Amino acid sequence: MSKNVGGVDRIGRIAVGLVLIALAATHTVGIWGWIGVVPVITGALGWCPAYLPFGIKTCRSA
Repeated sequence: MSKNVGGVDRIGRIAVGLVLIALAATHTVGIWGWIGVVPVITGALGWCPAYLPFGIKTCRSA
């Protein structure tokens, strides 16, 4: 499992995910806000399974 999510992409995923989780926790948005867990996890791991079929890679080549 090689990383396919780069720095800016990771920061964006984590930020958006945390906002969604906070909105769900405060009942501002519905239960769907808990989907924010997914971008937080993919941002933390640096790997997104949805990128694989399309060959997308937002991180720098080593």
